[in-house]
Amino acid sequence: MDCDAFYASVEKRDNPELRDRPVIIGGGKRGVVSTACYIARIKGVRSAMPMFKALQLCPEAVVVRPRMAAYVEASRAIRAMMDELTPDVEPLSLDEAFMDLTGTEALHGAPPAAMLARLVKRMEDELGLTGSIGLSHNKFLAKVASDLDKPRGFSVIGKAETAAFLHDKPVSLIWGVGQASQAALEKAGIRTFADLLRWEKEDLTRRFGASGTRLWHLARGEDRRRVSARAPVKSLSNETTFFEDTADPDVLDGHIWRLAEKVAARAKAKDIAGRVVTLKLKRANFALLSRRVSLREPTQSADTLYRTARRLFDQVGDKGPYRLIGVGLSQLEDDAQADLSGDLLDPGAAARRRAEAATDAIRARFGADAIIKGRALR
Repeated sequence: MDCDAFYASVEKRDNPELRDRPVIIGGGKRGVVSTACYIARIKGVRSAMPMFKALQLCPEAVVVRPRMAAYVEASRAIRAMMDELTPDVEPLSLDEAFMDLTGTEALHGAPPAAMLARLVKRMEDELGLTGSIGLSHNKFLAKVASDLDKPRGFSVIGKAETAAFLHDKPVSLIWGVGQASQAALEKAGIRTFADLLRWEKEDLTRRFGASGTRLWHLARGEDRRRVSARAPVKSLSNETTFFEDTADPDVLDGHIWRLAEKVAARAKAKDIAGRVVTLKLKRANFALLSRRVSLREPTQSADTLYRTARRLFDQVGDKGPYRLIGVGLSQLEDDAQADLSGDLLDPGAAARRRAEAATDAIRARFGADAIIKGRALR
């Protein structure tokens, strides 16, 4: 189940005056689009697009700053509805999740398709939010199906029709195949699933490594990954792809801060901390740069994440331009030992840590946008 323009839908639900207007969720003129409603998308507005570009395409749009607390509350309500259908729910984000409905027909007295239809109707009736359903016999095909007819979509890919459905579809349909992967596949003469089927597994693996083996199986509609509600979290990360490549240091610094805040918020919500900070950069030519450093003690602090990732960025020595930036935290453990001593060489670290704790308390009481750093507006 994938919610339809989730953040924008929550804003329209909470403010009926926005219902028939194009809505963009994001920062100021120097910021980027977090998401946009379907009215704005018709005008060409897309996620990660610079705000100034989005407003050129859709000058009549209403720009709303993200209210993460409201989105989390709505997400939890949807998750509770899912949990009533099956214990096997694997969230991908606040607005998207896999569900394994195997064996639930006897419990609910209705087949999975009927239960999913009731789920999205209940979401709309009780929460004022819509979602799109993809129903199939594995995760890969369920994800594909959920994107076929958005918004308010309901698509089914049966086992018997899998081969015929995939045959002439472009490989870009595969989750994770971006522009760089597409270019590499096209260079090998692979544009559709039919093209993939002409390759032997060994040849695909030899050319594309582990991804080649995965492609061979997906070309046949095979995906053995299980829906796992309790998979251990190995890392936390957040990244953004720019609509236009940028080398602007202020813009990049603002993104590093926002990404660090998002990763820190997820760590705090899960009561975990990490010892390794990673910075990911993708150049305009799709070349990937990655830098990582181990900390003396685990952290879940946005300030520590930002300052560490910023130092990694300064060490790269490449001014860009870049098309993607990401911040990650790994080697996770419980937060009992997080940020105990701080940076002894930085006399302001303790004060910033207290300020961050105060900020978290204010946001918990008054909402995620109750207090923000000026750095976040870059």
